[in-house]
Amino acid sequence: MDYSGLLENARKNMPKSVLEKDRFEIPKVIGHIQGNRTVISNFHVIADTLRRPHDHLVKYVLKELAAPGQLTSSALIIGTKVAASRVNQKIRQYANEFVLCTECGKPDTKLEKEGPLTYVKCTACGAKHSVRSRI
Repeated sequence: MDYSGLLENARKNMPKSVLEKDRFEIPKVIGHIQGNRTVISNFHVIADTLRRPHDHLVKYVLKELAAPGQLTSSALIIGTKVAASRVNQKIRQYANEFVLCTECGKPDTKLEKEGPLTYVKCTACGAKHSVRSRI
């Protein structure tokens, strides 16, 4: 078998998710300022899109914003006034660090804990890299 035949055979045996080039988009924050607090009403949708535990994302966002807050059944309530652009920026940072694969750029990853270290393991290409920040 020649090279092109071997390549064709390899492509047939790969999972479909590896060959797809669909664009991964993080939903933009929808919220409002209520007195001295910021209410983000679609936070659960964002966490579900990223396929990460809600409390993990909340912890990261609140730590990065240096603000108190709490997650309710319907929204994230941040204890200070925060612009939506800042929250979107922090969620994008979270996605780059904890969701997207550094090798192939796909969001098909899962978090694995080995001792004190946390790794992002890609289910599409098999790459594994450690996470720098601790939450």
